[in-house]
Amino acid sequence: MRFILNIIWLVLCGLWMAIGYVVAGVICCVLIITIPFGIASFRIASYALWPFGRTTVERRDAGAGSLIGNVIWFVFAGWWLALGHIVTGIALCVTIIGIPLGIANFKLIPVSLMPLGREIVPTDRPFATR
Repeated sequence: MRFILNIIWLVLCGLWMAIGYVVAGVICCVLIITIPFGIASFRIASYALWPFGRTTVERRDAGAGSLIGNVIWFVFAGWWLALGHIVTGIALCVTIIGIPLGIANFKLIPVSLMPLGREIVPTDRPFATR
């Protein structure tokens, strides 16, 4: 079932959202100081491309640096990407088949707003529910 949902997701919105994250990552990697944001953006692009069967958990070693980085990320790229998730989530919820995909889109909003200090893990791992 995950595979089917991921294929439908990829066709309807996953590719476009992943492209948005890749563009944000490339822009962040152009400047030397924002390379960590670019790496986080590429990591989330892979998650936005194939989200079913994976989840995010907080990293235990994340500290004040990730908090400050998340504030900077939110100002420059996070709210744009979250707006994309909101728009595509609402568009997907219009149809009955798209409701699970729309809900998955809404679940990606917190990750798009605050990507630093999070780790993407498979849902079948024991620590995926932390």
